[in-house]
Amino acid sequence: MPSLTRRHFVSSGAAAAAPYLLRGRASAQGAGRPNLVFLLGDDHRWDALGCMGNPIIRTPQIDRLAASGTRFQNMFVTTAICVTSRASIFTGLHAHSHRIWSFKDSFGGDLFARSYPALLKQAGYRNGFVGKWGIDGGKMPREAFDYFRGFQGQGEYFPEAGHKGRHLTDRMGDQMVEFLDGCKPGEPFHLSVSFKAPHVQDQDPLQFLPDPRYDSLYRDVEIPMPETAAPRFISQLPLSMQASEARRRWAVRFSTPELYQRSVKNYFRLITGIDEQVGRLREALERRGVSENTVIVYVGDNGFYLAEHGLAGKWFMHEESIRVPLVIYDPRAPQAQRGQGLEPMALNIDIAPTLLEYAGVNAPSSMQGRALQPLLQGRRVPGVRHRNGKSGGPGA
Repeated sequence: MPSLTRRHFVSSGAAAAAPYLLRGRASAQGAGRPNLVFLLGDDHRWDALGCMGNPIIRTPQIDRLAASGTRFQNMFVTTAICVTSRASIFTGLHAHSHRIWSFKDSFGGDLFARSYPALLKQAGYRNGFVGKWGIDGGKMPREAFDYFRGFQGQGEYFPEAGHKGRHLTDRMGDQMVEFLDGCKPGEPFHLSVSFKAPHVQDQDPLQFLPDPRYDSLYRDVEIPMPETAAPRFISQLPLSMQASEARRRWAVRFSTPELYQRSVKNYFRLITGIDEQVGRLREALERRGVSENTVIVYVGDNGFYLAEHGLAGKWFMHEESIRVPLVIYDPRAPQAQRGQGLEPMALNIDIAPTLLEYAGVNAPSSMQGRALQPLLQGRRVPGVRHRNGKSGGPGA
């Protein structure tokens, strides 16, 4: 990973972005505000995309976004657990500030009022949310959305026993299209889609449950075993990690060559299912004539061990656990900014201020993340190493 100075980036980012913020405020007063679509994959690690250098997985739709947009090669989460990371994404705050640590916690006080969905609603955006809410300790804030199809808990991939019925990822795609069909011409909209995929179905013996129509995908491929899956790597970790939940889940998912192949292929199939819905989304935007004014952001909520270090899940501070993909597609960007692969570090707390910046909304001074537009626009940020590559190459 390149040598980065995150402290300098954070301290200088606001000053570097000041001229753009002024332009954002001006555009917010007219009809030129872009629509915003934010897509979140659950447990989607950084290298599980074709555009991030994975030669096996098939993700043509997200790869297309990256080829015409920007991929961040060093995107990390500040806390590698779903509930806490999602709270950081909503609020732009580190965990020690929003204090949402467990599934029993909720947005207290005016915390959600300072989240990006609430601020976009206040700014006149038509708000939509689809999928896994993720902050399960309190009531979901349905009143902050004009269209709300969120659910608490993990959800179920299939509505009927025996893995029968329409797959959850497809149903969420239906809801995306339904939201778009309800938007009025000229009305700016924001839609956040929080996929369950590629998260496991925890209590199911098969764990990873993709749509059966992908069963033949990757069937004839042998997934290489990571070097750090060798037994000596788990023996080098502290005893507490050797006896952790991450090790127990490794036994269920990856402990034999057959299990490893089945689990990783189904993990890839779940991501391909998301990718298909990204294609549906773009087709729906084009049908409505709004594709050229809609910014699309795709990111993972945290990484995921695929047997590295003899572990499964996330939670710890290995790169596999904390590094995620981030693709930002802005159809209005000049050609020189298309197909970028940016090396400077970005964090999940940067998502909220970045979305607000696109909308011309001032981020609260309490937000600890910084808008990524200076990097997207190729502007020099003091203290940040700049070395960009064109889309299509492997991640750093």
